Amino acid sequence: MSDRRPVPEPEGPPAARGPGARDAVRLALVVGALGVVFGDIGTSPIYTLQTVFNPSDPHPVPVSTQNVFGVVSLVFWSVMIIVTVTYVLLAMRADNDGEGGIMALITLLRRWSAQRGRRAAAVLAALGIFGASLFFGDSMITPAISVLSAVEGLKVVEPSLADLVVPITAMIIVLLFLVQRRGTAAVGRVFGPVMIVWFVTIGACGVAGIADHPDILKALSPTYAIGFLTGHFGVAFFSLAAVVLAVTGAEALYADMGHFGRRSINRAWLILVFPACVLSYLGQGALILADPANISSPFFLLVPGWGRLPTVLLATAATVIASQAVITGAYSVASQAAQLGYLPRLRIAHTSESTMGQIYVPWINWLLMVSVLTLVFAFRSSTALAFAFGMAVTGTITITTLLFFYVARAKWGTPVWIISLGATVLLAVDLLFVAANLTKLVHGAWLPLLIGLTAFTVMTTWQRGREIVTAERERREGSLREFIDRLRTGKAPTRRVPGAAVFLNRGKRTAPLAMRANVEHNHVRHEHVLIMSIETEPVPRVPAGRRIAVDDLGYADDGIFHITARFGYMETPDVLGALALLDPAMTEGRLRLDQASYFLSKVELRRGTAPTMAPWRKRLFIATSYITADAAEYFGLPRDRTVIMGSQIEV
Repeated sequence: MSDRRPVPEPEGPPAARGPGARDAVRLALVVGALGVVFGDIGTSPIYTLQTVFNPSDPHPVPVSTQNVFGVVSLVFWSVMIIVTVTYVLLAMRADNDGEGGIMALITLLRRWSAQRGRRAAAVLAALGIFGASLFFGDSMITPAISVLSAVEGLKVVEPSLADLVVPITAMIIVLLFLVQRRGTAAVGRVFGPVMIVWFVTIGACGVAGIADHPDILKALSPTYAIGFLTGHFGVAFFSLAAVVLAVTGAEALYADMGHFGRRSINRAWLILVFPACVLSYLGQGALILADPANISSPFFLLVPGWGRLPTVLLATAATVIASQAVITGAYSVASQAAQLGYLPRLRIAHTSESTMGQIYVPWINWLLMVSVLTLVFAFRSSTALAFAFGMAVTGTITITTLLFFYVARAKWGTPVWIISLGATVLLAVDLLFVAANLTKLVHGAWLPLLIGLTAFTVMTTWQRGREIVTAERERREGSLREFIDRLRTGKAPTRRVPGAAVFLNRGKRTAPLAMRANVEHNHVRHEHVLIMSIETEPVPRVPAGRRIAVDDLGYADDGIFHITARFGYMETPDVLGALALLDPAMTEGRLRLDQASYFLSKVELRRGTAPTMAPWRKRLFIATSYITADAAEYFGLPRDRTVIMGSQIEV
C-alpha cells in the first residue's frame, strides 16, 4: 500500500497550460505508474506457467494439448475477472479522498462503524486488518520469488551456473535492502522506462511464439477455461493454486491509486501491461504445445538464444523494481497501522524533501531483509516458493472484494440484488482460488497464513493493550477542566514562571501527567501553557485550514489553551509545523515557540494481575512496546528543550 501524493499539475496560468501540457502530465503519470505499480504483476509471466506444469508439484498438471489450452484460458480469464473487473473497474472506484488500498477501506469502515454503530462494519474492519497482515507475508515472499525466478534464467543460458542462483539472489536482496535508507527518488526516475522496455520485450517474444503456433489464440475463448474446469475438475482445481500467480500484484493497482490516479493506472493496464502479459502467456503456451520439454522454463526459452542473457538482466531489473514497490508498500502499511493505533510509533525517516510518500522504516526494513533471505535459503527455488505465494494473494483479494461490496452498499446505496449478484460471482471465483491454495497448506501455503496470523495478533493485541493503558492513564490524570479550575481558584498553589510550555496529551478530557506532576511536585506553571493533542482522522491528509483547533478551556485570560492538531493517517505528525499555524493574536503576540519547553509523559508498562488480557497477550503487548520510537523524535520536538516525565502503569 503506498502513501504517495498525486503529482501536481504544472504551475502557471491556465492559458499557459494547453492540451499539450496536460497530455505531457498524463503521459508522465502513466510512465510513472508503469515503474511503480506494475512491477509485481508484470513479472508474473516469468514463473506462472512454469509452476503450473511443474512435474515436482504435489498435484501436477499433465502436459497435453487440451490441458495447455485450458490452463492458458484459465490464466487469461483469471486476470480478466480479478484484475480488470474486480480491481480496475470496481474496487478502484471506492476511494478514501483519492487514496486506495485495503487500509483505505478499513478507515472507511471504521468511520461508518463509529457513525452508525454497526457491528458488521467493525467485524469487516477486523477482517481488513487481517488482509493488511497478509500483505506483510506478501512483502516477504515477493522479493524472494521474483528475484529468484529472474536469476534462475542463468540456468537456461548456462546450466553450469545453477549453483550460483541462490548466492547471486541473496547478494541482490542484501544490496536492495541496504540502499533503502537512501531513498528511491533517483532510481524511481528510470523505473518507468525500464518497465516499458520490459513489457515491449515480453509482448514481442509472445508474438513470436504465437506466430509459430497461432492455434493458441483459441484459448482466449472462455469455453476452454470452463471446459477445463468442468471436464477435468480434479486437475483444473489443483492448477488454480499456480494460476493465481498471474494476478499477484493486483493489490498494487488499488493501493497506489492516490499517487497516480485511477485513470493513469487504468490506461497503463489496458494499453500496455495487460496486452503484454497476455501475449507472453499465449506465446509460452504455444511453445509448450510445440515441445512439452519446454515446461522447465517456457518464459526464457521463448526468447531467442542470442537474447537470453540480456533478458535475464532485464528480468532481474524488473523483479528488483517489483520488490522495491512491495517493500515501500510494507513501510506505508506499517506507518498507517501505527497512525490508526494498530502498531506502536515506529521511527520513520523521510527520504525525499519533495515527495512525502517516500519513507524509510528501519525496523521494518531489517525485519523484511532477514525474512526474505531466510525464505531464499529455505526454499531455494521459485517453484517451491510459489506454493506459499498464492495463499497471501488469494486471501488479500478475497477480503478486498468482500469489503468493496460492503462499501458499495453503505456508501452508494447500490441495490441489494446487484450487490448479491456481483458478490456471488466474484467471491465464488476468489474462494475457488483460496480453496485450491489450501491444498498446498503442508507444502508452503502455511507460511503466509502464519505470517498473517502473527501480524494480526500483534496488531490487535497492541490495539487492545493501548485501550487498557489509555483508560488507566485517563483515570490517573483526572479531569482537565477540574484541574484548571483548581489552578484558577488557588486550590493548587503555584508560582507562574516566564516562558511557554507545551504538554502533549491524548485528548482534552484529562490533565497531562507531566503537567500535573509539575504543579503538584514543583509548584510552578508557565506563563503560557499549551496542552496539545494529536488526532489521526480517517482520511489520508488533512488540509492546513483544518489542521488545528484552539480551545481556551473556559478562561481566556489565564494563558492556558488546548490545541488539537489533526493529521491524516498517511501523514507523520509534525508538532512544530502545527504550532506555527497558531494565530499570534490568541496570545497577544507574546508566545515565543522558538523558546518553548516541551513536556512528554512517558509510561513504563508492567504486567499486573487484573484480568484485562490473557497473560501471553500482556507479555506480547509489553514486548511490542519496546520497539516504540522515541516520542521526541517521532513528533519532531527539539531535544534540548524537551522534558520527559515517567510513570508506571500495569496492564
